[in-house]
Amino acid sequence: MSEGTATARSQLCLKRLLDEPQDNILKCKRARLAPPPPALGLSPCLRPTSPAPKSSQSQTPSRVGPYLLFERCEGEETYRAVHPQTQQQYTCQVLPLRGYQEHLAAYARIGHHDNICGLLDVVIGQDKVYVFLPGHHGDMHAYVRSRKHLGEEEAGLLFAQMLNAVMHCHHHGVVLRDLKLRRFVFTDRYRTHLALLGLDDCVLLHGSHDDDSLTDRHGCPAYVGPELLTNGNGSYSGRAADIWSLGVSLYTMLIGRYPFQDTQPAALFAKIRRGTFSLPDWLSARAKCLIACMLRKSPAERLEASELLMHPWLTNPYTPHHNVHKTHHNSHTTPQNKQEDDDDDQVVPTWTQKH
Repeated sequence: MSEGTATARSQLCLKRLLDEPQDNILKCKRARLAPPPPALGLSPCLRPTSPAPKSSQSQTPSRVGPYLLFERCEGEETYRAVHPQTQQQYTCQVLPLRGYQEHLAAYARIGHHDNICGLLDVVIGQDKVYVFLPGHHGDMHAYVRSRKHLGEEEAGLLFAQMLNAVMHCHHHGVVLRDLKLRRFVFTDRYRTHLALLGLDDCVLLHGSHDDDSLTDRHGCPAYVGPELLTNGNGSYSGRAADIWSLGVSLYTMLIGRYPFQDTQPAALFAKIRRGTFSLPDWLSARAKCLIACMLRKSPAERLEASELLMHPWLTNPYTPHHNVHKTHHNSHTTPQNKQEDDDDDQVVPTWTQKH
């Protein structure tokens, strides 16, 4: 099946899922959760990754509809999946059954974009929904962890793609929420092309899309903006909160640690509320400026995604500094920061918390 045919078929499937009443969908498309046939000879070290009953075959992958679900990705309700007949690789996201149609509606609203993973298939389970997206070659979360930090030229090429994805969603009235490095994955094995994986935490704006006020608070602690921690039950701008999270992402990509970090959530949130962060001297002035345009304590002062894409750091070629890596590790890393850099939980989030 060609890519164009598969995309058209997935769009028809999505339209049907959105048009039909939920009760009818549940009757006609229930997923059968069962272990795969023993004849497939799958490795016994692969543990079940769906809510299938425990049995003697619990060391094998789980079957969801026509797919096999393999290992769960670290810290996420996301799995590697394979179609046994075609051997095509997928990424499977597991969503709660309640309210899943709004998440699917987001895919219909934004349409196709090169930097957003498109929806390929949906399987309805007993109490969960299994959303199948394209396979990928790792995420930014793991990439930054392995590289410690990225050079400005590479970071600029990747961050521009992240911004393009967010700008497209914002333009179509979709606020992403819970943005973090883990949500952007590489679609090529050379790790040059990024795409946003999943719209499961998004909110669809209605009307003219101008009002992006939200009141619920949740996300990864290191990425939440100060307004989510200081406004009590008041509303906040969803788009501006996304921009703050992008600022945290770029900071982490370039410097290798969070702008605000602490092992204790209460201390972390206090630092975020103050909104004070430091930038190393070896970082270029334009990179410092771009980060500062996003990590502004006042949401109204943050630039929009479309404005950030016009920033000189992204539009003009970058000239590397001399001895950047040596300066970073020897002159600008205090013993305390060095310990934080070596702590994987500080560099890349491994847990989330609702607020």
